[in-house]
Amino acid sequence: MKERIISGTIIAAAIIVLGLVGGYPLANVLLICSLIGYYELMKACGVLKLVRKRQEQFNMISVIGFASTAALYFMLQVCAGMYTGSELLQKSDFWTLCIVTAFFMISMAGYVFAFPKYEGNQIMISVFGFLYCPVMLSFVYRARTMGRFGIFVYALIFICSSVCDTCAYAVGMMLGRHKMAPVLSPKKTVEGAVGGVAGSVLVCFLLSLLMEYLYPDIHLQLEFTVLGVCGALISMIGDLAASAIKRNHNIKDYGKLIPGHGGIMDRFDSIIFTAPMIYFLAVLLIGEI
Repeated sequence: MKERIISGTIIAAAIIVLGLVGGYPLANVLLICSLIGYYELMKACGVLKLVRKRQEQFNMISVIGFASTAALYFMLQVCAGMYTGSELLQKSDFWTLCIVTAFFMISMAGYVFAFPKYEGNQIMISVFGFLYCPVMLSFVYRARTMGRFGIFVYALIFICSSVCDTCAYAVGMMLGRHKMAPVLSPKKTVEGAVGGVAGSVLVCFLLSLLMEYLYPDIHLQLEFTVLGVCGALISMIGDLAASAIKRNHNIKDYGKLIPGHGGIMDRFDSIIFTAPMIYFLAVLLIGEI
């Protein structure tokens, strides 16, 4: 527990500092996290297999994934440095779709020309893993570069995931009676989930009041409340989805990188789902602010 608290405190401090700084430092830290997360998924799902004791095989499939992840973050940084407003949104969307499509086509080409070295399910897992971690996590950076107040949208991602998780745990311990997913996660309760959503909404609403205090012409209480509800709900799905994959592959944690937490996929499972949800809803509800 002590290790978990220390690690959590360091991560929270890093999230705050990177949010305030933004730019290249944030993008490059997210790139590193995406590479590690993609690696953890490939390892968990058996695309990267152990050969001899601790030596691991890096194959063509994973190399294409690593290269595509680097290309994705490179182009997002280029776009952020060249465009603003709706142009930034359009260019980022274009390059993300371009790299995802290229990644799929190159992976399929490798599958065809190396046949029968690789199996079809390995390609599907690789594509799934690339969308799951690098692409989804990149929306944290895209949220930070959104408009004048991107830092508030960035903050909403972590509020909806972390506050929801903390409040759900506390309320579940005190009032939990009805199991939410008894097979997948026996400790999670319906009461805890309601408490998690309520906590997320409250903090998001308080953030909107802070924003209004700093910028009197901005009134986003309703929008931040909607973001709080949707973000909290999707964060729980993200947490359970990562747990489901671990259960299917009989592993406890994705890695051991973060003491007391596990790997990147263990620590950021809910954030990976929350980031695109908050980003897209912010674009729809708030737009360029």
